[in-house]
Amino acid sequence: MKIARIIEALEAAAPPSLQESYDNAGLLIGSPDDEVNSALITLDVTEDVVSEAIGSSCGLIIAHHPLIFKGIKKIGNRNPVERMVTACIRNNIAVYAIHTNLDNVPEGVNKVICDKIGVKNQSILEPKMQQLRKLVTFCPTDHAEKIRQSIFDAGAGHIGNYDSCSFNMDGQGTFRGLEGANPFVGEANRIHFENEVRIETIFPVFKERQILKALLSAHPYEEVAYDVYSLENEYNKVGAGMFGVLESPEPTHNFLERLKSIFDVKCLRHTRIISAIVQRIAVCGGSGSFLINRAIACNADVFITGDIKYHDFFDADGKILIADIGHFESEQFTTELIRDVLSEKFPTFAARISKVNTNPVFYL
Repeated sequence: MKIARIIEALEAAAPPSLQESYDNAGLLIGSPDDEVNSALITLDVTEDVVSEAIGSSCGLIIAHHPLIFKGIKKIGNRNPVERMVTACIRNNIAVYAIHTNLDNVPEGVNKVICDKIGVKNQSILEPKMQQLRKLVTFCPTDHAEKIRQSIFDAGAGHIGNYDSCSFNMDGQGTFRGLEGANPFVGEANRIHFENEVRIETIFPVFKERQILKALLSAHPYEEVAYDVYSLENEYNKVGAGMFGVLESPEPTHNFLERLKSIFDVKCLRHTRIISAIVQRIAVCGGSGSFLINRAIACNADVFITGDIKYHDFFDADGKILIADIGHFESEQFTTELIRDVLSEKFPTFAARISKVNTNPVFYL
C-alpha cells in the first residue's frame, strides 16, 4: 500500500491544520509514493523501536511523538535522533508522526482517557479560536438546493448540535460574458440579469478544500463567485483537553486508586484532597499544566494530566485536585487509537502496535 493512502486516513481523523504551531507532525522520513506492507505503531520512536521495525521488515513507523522535533543541522551518529534517522533511511523505513493534531480532535487522545475513566458528556476543555470560516456564494434560484446540499455533505453548516445551517437571501445578479466566455445563461457581450440566491454558511478551516471542491462541482456557472471570510468565533469541536462527568459521584480516594490501576501508575502525585467525592473530571494527555486554570474555571473536581512541575501544584489553590499520572501513562493508549483508525479504513493492512515499552521514566 502507498504511504499516501495511510496518511490520507490518518489526516482525515486528525487534520494537520489542527496541530500546534510548535509541533512537527506529518511525514518526517520517506515519500508518500513509497509502498509499504506493514506499519509499526508506537508512542515514541526509540532505537529499540527502529530495530523492531528493521527486524520485522516493516516499512513505516507511525508515532505519536515526532522523532524529529527540534532542528537538525547534521545527520550522523552523535545522538539517538541522528542514529535513528540514519538507520531509517538506510533501511527504507518511513516515519510519520500524528501528535497535537490527534490531541486536539474530539475523537482523539483525550477521549480515550475519558473513556477509560468512564467520563460522560464529554466536551473540549479549551476550544480553539480562528478555526472557522464563512462561505458566501451566489447561484441561480433553481440550483440553490443542489448547491446547499453539496456543501453540507462536504462538511459545511454545522453549528453545535445542528447541521444544514445556512442563511439565504434572494436578489438579482448581473454579468456580461466577454470574448471567449461560455455563459450558462444569457448571451455573450450583453449584460444579463439573473434571479439568484445568496447562500451563507460556516465551516471548519480543515474542510475548506473539500467544501470548495463540492461548491465548484455543483455550481452551474462557468465562473463561480464566492467569498471566504475568517471568523473569530470559538470552535468548540476541537481544542486542548476534555471535560465531563462521572455517571455518579465517587469517593476521592477510590477514584485515585482506580486511576492508578487503569493507567498502571507506579507513583501518582497529586495536590491536597479538598473534597470527599469527585464527579466533574477534566483531562489532558501529556503535559497539561497550561490548562489548570481552565479546569478550575469549568468547576472540575479533578484535573488529570502529566508533567506537573513543583510550582504548578500551587496553582490548584485549594480549588481543584490535580492528579499527575505521568506523561507516558496518560498517552499509552494512543497506539490503540491509531491502530483502530487504520483497521477501520484498511481491515486487511498489517498495522500492529510495537512491543517496546518506550517510557523513559523508571520508578524505584
